[in-house]
Amino acid sequence: MAAHRLQMHLNKIQSWLKTWRMKANEAKSVQVTFTFNKMTCPPVKLNNEHLPQADEVKYLDINLDRRLTWRKLITTKRKQLDLKLRNLYWIISSKSQLSLENKLLVYKVIRKPVRTYGIQLWGTASNSNLEILERFQSKALRIITDAPWYVPNTIIKRDLQIPTVKQEARTLSANNRIRLDNHPNNLANTLLKEQLGTRRLKRLYPTELVTNG
Repeated sequence: MAAHRLQMHLNKIQSWLKTWRMKANEAKSVQVTFTFNKMTCPPVKLNNEHLPQADEVKYLDINLDRRLTWRKLITTKRKQLDLKLRNLYWIISSKSQLSLENKLLVYKVIRKPVRTYGIQLWGTASNSNLEILERFQSKALRIITDAPWYVPNTIIKRDLQIPTVKQEARTLSANNRIRLDNHPNNLANTLLKEQLGTRRLKRLYPTELVTNG
């Protein structure tokens, strides 16, 4: 059923491309079946060429795995953040002459584009996966404050007023919901509508982060 509907839309895309004299690159297109089931949907075609099947795909720099666990995307973000932290260690460590306020400003600037991009989607990941980024934040804040070992991470974040990954996901998802609700494009508004039918993956929808996060 899913493959049949997908093929119908691909046929429409093919017709549209032909009308506007454009050509799609079938070799760069990938078919992914989002499910817990080990089986995959039947293959589909574009321009009479079978699209290659894969277990994950990268779209707009966001890794989508077939189970939508977001683990690869999160581990990639963790590596990027670790690299940025190493490069800026000299300016945010205890040996730096910068004030605590400026160290926090530097930290927020380097982490924001990496950590917040796409968070309205991957913020629905499991707690164990989100904890990967939470551990990075705890590590970075300890370096910045030079806090002794006996001070809990929760106290450091509270005193510095730094939100957790889950809190940040809820806040940005709420803001995104407001933008979509007031968007002049009616197609954007439909993203807020509740999905009907059986859920194939039993994951939270991004719009549910506000109430269930």
